[in-house]
Amino acid sequence: MVPVIRTLQRARPEYRITWIIGQREAELVDDLPGIEFIRFNKQGGLGSYHTLARALGGRRFDTLLHMQNSWRANSISLALRAVTRIGFSRGDTHDAQWLFTNRKIPPLGHVHVMESFFAFLKAMGIDETCLEWNLPIPPNAQEKARRWIPDGVPALVISPCAAPRFRNFRDWPATHYAAVCRYAAERHGLRIVITGGASPRESYYSRMIRQSTPHAIDLTGKTGLKDLLALLARAQALLCPDSGPAHMGTAVGIPVIGLFASTNPDRARPYWSESWCINRYPDALEHFLRRHVDEVPWGTRVRHPGAMELVTVQDVTEKLDQLMTGSTHFASTQMNGTLGGTPPSIPDHPC
Repeated sequence: MVPVIRTLQRARPEYRITWIIGQREAELVDDLPGIEFIRFNKQGGLGSYHTLARALGGRRFDTLLHMQNSWRANSISLALRAVTRIGFSRGDTHDAQWLFTNRKIPPLGHVHVMESFFAFLKAMGIDETCLEWNLPIPPNAQEKARRWIPDGVPALVISPCAAPRFRNFRDWPATHYAAVCRYAAERHGLRIVITGGASPRESYYSRMIRQSTPHAIDLTGKTGLKDLLALLARAQALLCPDSGPAHMGTAVGIPVIGLFASTNPDRARPYWSESWCINRYPDALEHFLRRHVDEVPWGTRVRHPGAMELVTVQDVTEKLDQLMTGSTHFASTQMNGTLGGTPPSIPDHPC
């Protein structure tokens, strides 16, 4: 979402922007300048909606960009008084979002999520795209990251779990991560840094990796989002499944070796790492659902416990070899203090 906001700010500097955002997500972005953030507690039940209504104070907005398909977002939109309420076309909506808007963007087809967000700006007459993140990183977070990954030390950050739940169909087996980490340390001399939350599942993954690579730095449950952002900015690369950290890697311009089988990387991959992502999604569709990519609705997930095992350790080590030898180019340019690569689909150059 951040490049979309950056584009809106550049194209319409006179606009006042209010961003309603989850509490956890706000930790990462609520210091972006020129934006009013209103936090929403997703676990707060009905009380969260009353708190939101009080924060809005009956204000009337010119435009609402209803950019999330969910009943929660629909309910939030009811607290917003807006003249124009822009949402997805009826064919692209879920959870009846079309009932809560009065203007629709054109049908999207098979596009990346970021491109679907930029379609909202095109509906407002803004055709440019500003591929800029430049998220502020506090000095204390930068200092901690420097201790974990000193200058000149090549490091691979591992964020192994897509979510803290015991079973998440986007998670790769812990033993596979352990094998890759051992290979990365022995073959390429990479420092291994393990990240994640404090859930039992994430702790289990970190233990498995440390058994294989005892010198790995285990930061599981020890970092905030800004700490993780600073850490990624100092790494050679990030290895992870389809998850939030993958997009944080994109925000600081590092290659993300993304592992995809349960979800479609053409829709949700880390945006500048198409060449680094491992795509076993078509194989998973054919193996578990007996369908081809063209035969399923866009965004279909393969919720089968064996789907991610279609990604092999060799798939990952080969990508790592390519990355470390430079045989696959990852373009990077200095832009506003943030490293970024060449986007695969949106043609405009980065700001």
